[in-house]
Amino acid sequence: MSTAPLVIDGATVVTLDGERRELTTGHVVAAGNRIVAVGPGPAPAYEGARVIDGRGCLVTPGFVNTHQHLYQWVTRGLAADATLFGWLTALYPVWSGIDEESVHVAAKGALARLARTGCTTAADHHYVFPRSGGELLEAEIRAAAEVGLRFHPARGSMDLSEKDGGLPPDSVVQDRDEILAATEAAIDRWHDPAPDSMLRLVVAPCSPFSVTGELMRESAELARRKGVRLHTHLAETTDEGDWCQERFGCTPSEYAEELGWTGPDVWFAHGIHFDDAEIKRLGRTATGVAHCPSSNARLGAGIARVADLRAAGCPVGLGVDGAASNEAGSLLEEVRHALLFARARGGPQALGVRAALELATLDGARILGREHEIGSVEVGKLADLALWRLDTLAHSGIADPVAALVLGSPPPLELLLVNGRPVVEHDTVITVDESTLATQVASVQKHLTTPPL
Repeated sequence: MSTAPLVIDGATVVTLDGERRELTTGHVVAAGNRIVAVGPGPAPAYEGARVIDGRGCLVTPGFVNTHQHLYQWVTRGLAADATLFGWLTALYPVWSGIDEESVHVAAKGALARLARTGCTTAADHHYVFPRSGGELLEAEIRAAAEVGLRFHPARGSMDLSEKDGGLPPDSVVQDRDEILAATEAAIDRWHDPAPDSMLRLVVAPCSPFSVTGELMRESAELARRKGVRLHTHLAETTDEGDWCQERFGCTPSEYAEELGWTGPDVWFAHGIHFDDAEIKRLGRTATGVAHCPSSNARLGAGIARVADLRAAGCPVGLGVDGAASNEAGSLLEEVRHALLFARARGGPQALGVRAALELATLDGARILGREHEIGSVEVGKLADLALWRLDTLAHSGIADPVAALVLGSPPPLELLLVNGRPVVEHDTVITVDESTLATQVASVQKHLTTPPL
């Protein structure tokens, strides 16, 4: 990595630091993988520096995606009008055909799209492991390294198949001992706890209706023994609540708590159908939620109580969710949709434009345990930065740059730095060939969805 400084000069800077400073005309300087200067006015001269003209642009922290299923990028557009359970029933047979090649292509496609929409750190929840699929986790880890994003793969699992009363077919579930051994091996092989880590593992059984209670409990014990975080789906639909009540006599969150799944090292995907008592409990334990507004709307699952969760002290980040239930795969769109849906539910004061931006940055970093490293533009933090162009016709004349970014149409991304390295320049991903990748995605999608003769 080049150690020559990179200077962004003349831009508006939304720092999201402790004082929430906003610099109308300021500068940010990165050297190596760290931010070394942030301030108002022109940047001082740095010998050998690359200087980016930031006039007409807005600097924000890089966005943090707290929930996705990268492999689904090659199965978009299917079961377009189905509910969650109907969608899963239609797609599980397709997903049973994934392998290393398809997952690698899908992950590269989804991650490149995330990069184009301001994402510098991505958490992925991979839980489908066909017996003949090969090294699927390794395939997506390679993809993240090639695109250049900071990556938190969550080693998912399912041990309840159709024959056990679950939804997935037998071909994509694993034995509990096999799951736990594979998960621990993945942590030992890939997890990097260093402060500037580009790769950290997460333990992530799929959901209460696709795994046993024993697997949930033992996964929590494994994660805490290895010092990694915990993630699963929870309270996404009313059907799930009915299922838990009928099977266990409690709500999904009560069930999760009984199994050791609360605390600041835990976050749930969706969390739509929590009642007041559950929200209070989640806030008290600092258990996080990955809010996925576009996917939730696409599947008609409901609108999470984001304002109430935040008020209770629950960290709330954003997720694009699976590309097969959010074909856009744009993290910036999730910022806008989170704001609009919160206001549709609770009125115009429910979520402000700056609070929506925090969901994608500081709050997402907190959920991943990285708020001291990423999520704001501060000296000493990692150089994960997005530079948005706001002087085109779509945004020029909007006085508040944060309102322009959050409420306006997606602007061109002039520059994306991840760990000090450019990944996007002039609204183009420079680490992969997008045209070639698009052809590969289409080929894999056709292979997966074409019935055998």
